[in-house]
Amino acid sequence: SKDLKGAMETLIEQKRQKLSTVEKLDEHMDFASQLIFAQNRGDLTAENVNQCVLEMMIAAPDTLSVTLFFMLILIAEHPTVEEEMMREIETVMGKQELQN
Repeated sequence: SKDLKGAMETLIEQKRQKLSTVEKLDEHMDFASQLIFAQNRGDLTAENVNQCVLEMMIAAPDTLSVTLFFMLILIAEHPTVEEEMMREIETVMGKQELQN
């Protein structure tokens, strides 16, 4: 746990350094950036920021996999929705091959 906390602090500090050197801030405004700016304003503590980033790193893969699982089940249970999705994909992609 101590190693993980240290790794999070290092990642956040790297992000903080990157934000301080960019010319166009809007290209780098993600959730971690928002957290860092909230800390700079005094709205969050460093511990709050570290905990939020840690939870994003740990929780995101699990919640994403569950969400995708249920999405696929719902699509399989509703073939007309699947057909509509496939038509939209074909309209957007045309003859291009789908990629990951």
